[in-house]
Amino acid sequence: MSRRSTSGKLNTLKLEAAAEIGMTQYLKENKTGYKGDLPSKVNGAQGGPIGGRMVQKIIKSMEERMATQS
Repeated sequence: MSRRSTSGKLNTLKLEAAAEIGMTQYLKENKTGYKGDLPSKVNGAQGGPIGGRMVQKIIKSMEERMATQS
């Protein structure tokens, strides 16, 4: 699998996860501008739930894949 296809899949997953929890406004794809001047506490509060939801979705997907292989 190429890096580009993996990156594209992760980006799609990020967009889905953000939409599911209603936080698409915090995605860099939906905002233009520099966020480096924001404190890490603010960035973490915005991006943390999105990343957490991504991990949940990845785990669920792997569990389903493992269940069908057994």
